[in-house]
Amino acid sequence: MLGTGAAFVDPDRAQSGILVTLDNGRHYLFDCGAGITRNMVRANVSPADVTAVFLTHMHHDHICDFPLFVITGWMWDRPDAPVVIGPRGTQHFVSHLFEGGAFKSDFEARSSYPRRQKNLQAVRPKVIEASPGVAYEDEHVRIVCDWVEHIPRDISECFGVRLEAEGKAVAFSGDTAACESMVKLAKDADLLIHECTFPESFIEHRRKTGVGTFAHTSPTELGQIAARAGVKRLVPTHFGHFESTHPLIRKVATHHFPVEQMGPHLMDEVVRDIRRHYQGPMQIASDLLRIDV
Repeated sequence: MLGTGAAFVDPDRAQSGILVTLDNGRHYLFDCGAGITRNMVRANVSPADVTAVFLTHMHHDHICDFPLFVITGWMWDRPDAPVVIGPRGTQHFVSHLFEGGAFKSDFEARSSYPRRQKNLQAVRPKVIEASPGVAYEDEHVRIVCDWVEHIPRDISECFGVRLEAEGKAVAFSGDTAACESMVKLAKDADLLIHECTFPESFIEHRRKTGVGTFAHTSPTELGQIAARAGVKRLVPTHFGHFESTHPLIRKVATHHFPVEQMGPHLMDEVVRDIRRHYQGPMQIASDLLRIDV
């Protein structure tokens, strides 16, 4: 787990990012929020060695480290183009980053060096805009995706995904309200990594105040999804800072959550509500948590 936080910059959690490493050493990345590239290096994995990246949707906390990920791979001698899979709009996003885009000056400066000229493909990602169904397949993995329910699709399609490799299946929700597509994607999975952004009370607060999206899965609903899908292990993630004791996080959260309720005790509430329906193995996600499947 490279990042287990949500939209705020959080001193305790990077934003969304999951690295799946196969027994044969190949790496696949799901989401690329702030702090993911640094934590990947902390986990002793080079961005240059990641085969493909799946971006579940276009919210900043799932994509904003992508330029750093690509440029680092380029500087670290990646020999080929990284593959990036995502919703409609991914090509537009990628096309405005490197050559002729936001990092045009960086590209022009580095590409003047002979060594960087030898691997220009590393900073020219191959983009696949996915549709529900098989989004990506190679000789090692099969990745299936389906729409989930987070923000309107005319703004950004949002995907949940299922990776199948080496006889195992791992499902990841991205961001979503509780929906049937995640039950299907997670069916009999060895591992379900699913967003659990807010406790029940915080979701209700956002629904009433209109301060931000409340289209997230509550802990009780997550327990129901995991139980219905029959998953072998559950890892809740994408925590929306509700347990933070950091003074600045609490200050900026004033208009986002009921700050007077914030604190580590809320994680106990989250676990209790998940356990209403799911009794199987569960680990609460934290940055750099390694999960062997």
